[in-house]
Amino acid sequence: MLNVGLTGGIASGKSTVAQLLVEKGAFLVDADALVHELEAPEVGVWEAIVTHFGVEILKEDRTIDRRRLGAIVFTDARARETLNRLVHPAVQEERRRRIAAIAAVHPQAVILSDVPLLFETGMQGDFDLVLLVYVPLAVQHERLAARDGFSREEAKARLASQMPITSKVALSDFVIRNDGDFSETERQVEAVWLELVKQERGKGSIAS
Repeated sequence: MLNVGLTGGIASGKSTVAQLLVEKGAFLVDADALVHELEAPEVGVWEAIVTHFGVEILKEDRTIDRRRLGAIVFTDARARETLNRLVHPAVQEERRRRIAAIAAVHPQAVILSDVPLLFETGMQGDFDLVLLVYVPLAVQHERLAARDGFSREEAKARLASQMPITSKVALSDFVIRNDGDFSETERQVEAVWLELVKQERGKGSIAS
């Protein structure tokens, strides 16, 4: 089994790259999807968040309004640290459980963990390799405005909450640049996939 961390900046296109790799045979554990599951109304993580930040962050159906909560934590570093402390341990425990379950059935699997804050939370050591999806900062701004309707100030606050994407390049084992044509992204994904499979097979040979 090859345990791969997939990361990038906001609006870099991690989901697109992840889907392309899944189509080639990779297994995916999406940390953001796990957050949504663990923040479902009335569960432990949800209760901890609401207790700290108040019922004002809830929608009428009692789900967490992520836009409203984001407006708080992306402008207040202390609030962001508190949210991470409430959420991340449960997410990491569930992520590791799911990886173990996949590996038990598919011992030669290439398993991707899509973790947006991989470097920010010091998780490099959890993975055999790290794959970064990269786009320039200007492209991140444009995509945030187009995708989520963020104002310039909102986009700037979100991006400032993460390590600069340029700093992540040197920390990564593989980098896919995702600001060109889709066909170019596909070409890079194919090359990376072949290398990941090669690494997994080599790892298996060493283990045996």
